[in-house]
Amino acid sequence: MRRPPVLPGVRGGARRGGGGEPPRQGPRRRGRRGPGGTGREHGKPGPVTAVRRVLLPSPRSFCAGVERAIEIVERLLELHGPPVYVRNQIVHNAHVVADLEARGAVFVSELDEVPERALVVFSAHGVAPAVETEARRRGLDAVDATCPLVAKVHAEAKRAADAGDTVVLIGHEGHEEVVGTLGVAPGRTVLVSSAAEAAALRVDDEERVTYLSQTTLSVSEVEDIAAALRSRFPRIRGQGAEDICYATSNRQAAVAAVVGEADLVLVVGSANSSNSNRLVELAAARGVAAHLVEDAGAVDPAWLEGAAVVAVTAGASAPPQLVDEVVAAIAAAGPVEVVERPVAEETQEFLLPQRLRGA
Repeated sequence: MRRPPVLPGVRGGARRGGGGEPPRQGPRRRGRRGPGGTGREHGKPGPVTAVRRVLLPSPRSFCAGVERAIEIVERLLELHGPPVYVRNQIVHNAHVVADLEARGAVFVSELDEVPERALVVFSAHGVAPAVETEARRRGLDAVDATCPLVAKVHAEAKRAADAGDTVVLIGHEGHEEVVGTLGVAPGRTVLVSSAAEAAALRVDDEERVTYLSQTTLSVSEVEDIAAALRSRFPRIRGQGAEDICYATSNRQAAVAAVVGEADLVLVVGSANSSNSNRLVELAAARGVAAHLVEDAGAVDPAWLEGAAVVAVTAGASAPPQLVDEVVAAIAAAGPVEVVERPVAEETQEFLLPQRLRGA
């Protein structure tokens, strides 16, 4: 990585980050990325009383599954015009939802809110097979925007259940992804949310158990619960934290790489974004002040007092421009050096549904 220039009135330049969990890679994707670069200066020139630096660990912001889901709704609006109904938030970000609503998307909680034979999109978090069956029964034109990595977990759950295993799902109760995965094999799937629950779990046949994970959990959380499951069921099948998506793991590794240099970590994301909350928890667990912010307007100036180095990142469902706006809010008090800190290159790209390819 090229060392950025030393900016007027600001000492130092970029340093390579290290530590944290190893990044995970994937094939090339289109990026809805904000402006990049290193050593950018924001704010009006003026006397500098202390070095102020903003670290931007990457990857951050949109992942391939989020980009795909948003593009599905956008293309359907272009092709068919509004309204396009979407079951649940297409992704867990209030700004994304508001933007699509302004363009004609209508977000609903249940299919009975959708007129018969209307166009409806299933969100990136996936749905239970019973929802798909209900959509067909009502003659709805359903388009599935489920993230392919979530769909992979669904396929694994079905395969294990069909083979006669009890499927143990590591996840957070009530999260839309968890609700969908539990519905794949409802009679054979149980949810555990902690190592204590895993240690106390009872199943019909302890020789026939498979565990899977919600894709947006922290690596350490899944590994702790998986270890408890392996202790409880020595013959259990599972792949550790492999069900966690590459984007979740990479964003956690990126924060881990810079948190030791930061006085403050700001994570851009909505309160219902699981992967965004895990980033805040990761930083806080390392003893660094960390806050989840919806956008620049949520940044409390009091947080910045005494913070010479601030790391700013974003969950996988947060638009990249929101990060730029948070950086601008920090820079409002004076010039800051902005340093990109790449930890992994993401090249993942997911195909659109067949009906939208080339549309």
